[in-house]
Parts: sequence; structure tokens; C-alpha cells
Amino acid sequence: MKILITGGAGFIGHNLAIYLNNSGFDIIVLDSLERSTDFALKRLNEAGIPLARASIMKLDEIKSLFKGVDAVVHAAAYVDVAESVGKPLVYLEKNVLGTASVAKASLETGVDLLIYLSSAAVYGNPSKLPIGENHPTQPVSPYGLSKLMGEEVVRFFSTYGFKQVVLRLFNVYGPGQNAAYAGVITKFLERVRNSLPPIIYGDGEQTRDFIHVEDVAEAVRLVLKTGCVGETLNIGSGIPTRIKDLAYLVMRVFEVSGEPVYTNDRQGDIKHSYADISKARSLLGFEPRISLEQGLRKILEQQ
Repeated sequence: MKILITGGAGFIGHNLAIYLNNSGFDIIVLDSLERSTDFALKRLNEAGIPLARASIMKLDEIKSLFKGVDAVVHAAAYVDVAESVGKPLVYLEKNVLGTASVAKASLETGVDLLIYLSSAAVYGNPSKLPIGENHPTQPVSPYGLSKLMGEEVVRFFSTYGFKQVVLRLFNVYGPGQNAAYAGVITKFLERVRNSLPPIIYGDGEQTRDFIHVEDVAEAVRLVLKTGCVGETLNIGSGIPTRIKDLAYLVMRVFEVSGEPVYTNDRQGDIKHSYADISKARSLLGFEPRISLEQGLRKILEQQ
């Protein structure tokens, strides 16, 4: 099965490409390289995975890459919540119009399946925990809004041809994250690698659901294997972790002493979030395999 991964030189995309390549799939990566890292490019090259440099915003340029592809995993996106607050129109352009371009290219070239990597940010501040897929979607950041609109774009275009699956990813972490455009774990790691304590925005009582990128890749593999289509699925660990507990865990794993530094809350951040993954368990047989501490130690081993 031939799989095209958009954003395949990004954090999630390149890890996904390597995982699926090792699982026997024929992989091609599409990326503008606008926000890629040398780490990701080196790993793709070592794995022998072909990379096409192009922007998803340019439909005419990317269509030829979609020909003969069985499934597309759309991982390309701008992903920084804080940045999206200051640049909402940029996020809507890249994440919504870019998704429309990918969907139209898929439609016009006969792609069978489009897997859209969405985000838990579509839910906003939850009224009920854990968060199930039927929870109201009320994003509180332009990033969350852009991902929700992207879901609707994919569903709309799919009515004219291809099958679709939406995976709402919770807080993904792992090797190769770009610290400038990544989540709390990577920002904590950047600090402790320089022997500095993590910075916590707010009181640290916020909770998040951290899922290792290899577990995300396994969820995608299971979608491809099971033929589960037309579904929206949460992909997370199903376990809430307080940010202050994460800070101390990172410091312990990386052997940094001291106390975290606390500062003001950030606009657009939600207070609590963790996934109900029972639907993914039921339909895919999905089960997270890498604990948070195991995942942090894997990063330590790869640095």
C-alpha cells in the first residue's frame, strides 16, 4: 500500500513515516521544509524514505505526487497555540485552505482514503472529563478553530469520493520536536538540557493527556489495517497528568535539581484535558504502550 504523508518532515510526520515504512508500507513524504528540522531530515534520509519538497498551498504543484497513492495522511499544519493567538489569519490560511488543497488533490487523483490528523484543541474547555468524541467542539484558540474547520473540509470533500478518518490527537511528544513550535514537554526539555528549571504557566494544576508519537503512529497503522472509515477517534493515553507533576518528572529523568519557575497563564490555554479512548480501543484495538516516563527516557536515550 502506497502512503503519502503531508508534513512528513515535521515532528509527527517524520516519526509516522519511519514507523509505517518499518511496518512494510510504501511511503512518500511531502513537505515545504518551512518548519522541518535537520534531525527529521537526517532520519528520513537514513530510512531511505523519498521526500518531495512542495507546499500544500499549491494544488497544481502537488497533484502529481498524489497519483497512484492509496492513502494520504494529512499531518501538515501550523501547531503552536500561542502563536495562533497572534497570527489567527495565518493559521486559518495554512490549516484550513491547506487542508482543502490536500482534500481536492486526493479527490482529483483517486486517493482511496484520507486520514486527517486533528487535535484535542477542537474541544476547548471541556464540560465533562474524560473527553469523548461526542463532546461539544468549542475551540478557544485560532489553532483549535483551524483544526475543527479542517475536519469539516475533509468531511465535505469526502462526500464526492474518498473515504476519510479523523484522528483527534491529544498532547503528542517524542523525538524530533521543534522547540519553537511544540508543546509543553519539548519546552521543558529545552530548559533542563540547559540546566534550567521548567517554566510553568499558571499554577501547574492544569492537566494534559500525553501520548508518545509511536503510539500515534500505531493508531494510524491500525486505521490502515482495519479499514475503519468515516469515524472520528480520540487518540491519547486516557491518563491525565498535572503540569507540575510533569515538570518534576522531567527534572528527575534528566537529573536536574531545583524547583520549577511559575509565571502568568497564557491566553488560549485550556485548564484540563484528557481523552476517553474507548472508541479507538473498540474499533481499532488501539492500546497505548509507552508510559510517560518510558517516553521521556526514550528521548533521553536518543539525544
